[in-house]
Amino acid sequence: MHTAYNISQTVCTRWGIAVQETCKAKEVELVSVEVSFNSTKVLEVNHLRLQGPALVQVLGPNGAGKTTLLKTILGLISPRRGHVFVCRDSTTGRPDRAGRFIGYVPQLITTLNHFPVTPWEIVEYEIMARSRSTPFPGRTGSIRGRVEASLRAVGLQPDAWFKPLRSLSGGQRQRAFIARALVHDPPILLMDEPFSAVDPGGRVELAKLIASLARNRLVIVTSHDPMLLIDYTDLVVLVNRRVVAVGEPHDVLREDILVEVYGAAILRVGDHIHISDEHRIVG
Repeated sequence: MHTAYNISQTVCTRWGIAVQETCKAKEVELVSVEVSFNSTKVLEVNHLRLQGPALVQVLGPNGAGKTTLLKTILGLISPRRGHVFVCRDSTTGRPDRAGRFIGYVPQLITTLNHFPVTPWEIVEYEIMARSRSTPFPGRTGSIRGRVEASLRAVGLQPDAWFKPLRSLSGGQRQRAFIARALVHDPPILLMDEPFSAVDPGGRVELAKLIASLARNRLVIVTSHDPMLLIDYTDLVVLVNRRVVAVGEPHDVLREDILVEVYGAAILRVGDHIHISDEHRIVG
């Protein structure tokens, strides 16, 4: 499950020149990491190593540090101490280095959905932003092909490509942002609460898409609804301002461990464990 290392390559185009980056291993590693805001410790990770291809769920209560963990991996947050490695390269506090190998799908922001931008445009803009140039004559067709391929890869129907985000369902909008993150075929994908703005009817299909993406890359997901992905999940990371437990779902989603993470929010009803204001996660 976590033993195979496939060499993965991502191509970044800069000033019209293709530069090939090699991912030595689809893995993320944090060593002796401590993140503090205004002298308050918000996350501590003694050692965490996540290897792909795999689907990893990061779970914990609100304010536990799940998003902080993702942003630290991305290099968007510089830890007070410790080191972060992506694809075995040192990327601590370096989003420019981490971004060579990581695609990021942030939590959907409701206000963003009101801007008159289409799925095609956000994917096209990502290509242009990474290339740091406008399309040269003869390159436009190539860019169009990459946009189309990305949108098709996430199952977004062509009739939604040129519609404003505000007119699309939550599931369609999320697929558009996943396409944006995948446009350079990164070996690692981080997703922050991908189901948060998706209607119940679209969540099951979105879960299948996320599972399919983990077949050949490391996918790390934070979620308040872990049951949607539980059948596809290889590893669970439980977080509450520190990494409390890491392991396969049946090993860590136990009442004694969950109480340590969620405290009084844990409630046993018969053979099921519930988390107050969240979804059942253990049967």
